[in-house]
Amino acid sequence: MEVVNTIGRRKSSVARVYVKPGKGTITVNDRDLKVYFPSEILQTIVNQPLVAANEVGKYDIKATIDGGGLTGQAEALRLAITRALCSTAPESRTTLKKAGYVTRDPRMVERKKYGRRKARRRFQFSKR
Repeated sequence: MEVVNTIGRRKSSVARVYVKPGKGTITVNDRDLKVYFPSEILQTIVNQPLVAANEVGKYDIKATIDGGGLTGQAEALRLAITRALCSTAPESRTTLKKAGYVTRDPRMVERKKYGRRKARRRFQFSKR
């Protein structure tokens, strides 16, 4: 098997992933996963598709991530890893789909409108 290249997006984050068979190391922007995502919750989000498909420790993953915050980046990386697993092991797609990892989350930040304080928040009304 050669290197599999996939992409994942969430909010304004974009994760590009290169997956190849190996010992199970995950490198994000030339840093270890635990260094890049210090939070335990974000590390589990990234590892969720590997755990669901029973593929932990079988692939070396190299990722480059741009834009957004840490949570959006972790979820974009999860989607990219899921897409890579679906292409390498098609039989694991059903379990990943049931867990909800295959679908891209379409929610984005709503833009600010003119005459408002935020996207929907109005300025305070003063009767007098």
